[in-house]
Amino acid sequence: METIDIFHRLSKGETILPNDPEAYRMREESFITKKILVQLNNSTNPAEIRNLLGQITGEDIDESVDVFTPFHINYGKNTKIGKNVFINFDCVFLDLGGITIEDNVLIAPRVNLLSEGHPLSPNQRHSLVPGRIHIKKNAWIGAGVTILPGVTIGENAVVAAGAVVSKDVPDQAVVGGIPAKFIKSVDPNNDRL
Repeated sequence: METIDIFHRLSKGETILPNDPEAYRMREESFITKKILVQLNNSTNPAEIRNLLGQITGEDIDESVDVFTPFHINYGKNTKIGKNVFINFDCVFLDLGGITIEDNVLIAPRVNLLSEGHPLSPNQRHSLVPGRIHIKKNAWIGAGVTILPGVTIGENAVVAAGAVVSKDVPDQAVVGGIPAKFIKSVDPNNDRL
């Protein structure tokens, strides 16, 4: 019987057991990514940063995207970045479970997008549980936010600084706190800060 590629299984949400015969590949790929990340984080040229990020993700990064370094990512091939995206300093993307960032998204400093986790049971804790993160158009993710596996951030939503998001955020919502809770709706007709 043919073994299905571990990265394909992760992208489909399959839990990976520690004794999986392909588990070693996750570490191997992360070291390949790290090698490119060293170059990316030592560059001051925005075009070069985009090019190196494209090598990590396996897709072209649009010239409208800006990434301030340092930037940290463990795999890269499961991250999709739209147009006119801004990623500020010191962000961490764990993307084995998949991360999709749509157009016009703002990501503040020290944001953690964690698309992978572990079971609570001590007997199973070394297993890897993936959960796709999806950030929709025009969302604004505030400084120091952590988004946990399986969360979707709605279109035009705002996640307040320091929040920990463990559940989906609706379109037009402002959420904050630990765990993040609904605060109010965004009024698209109000241009005041």
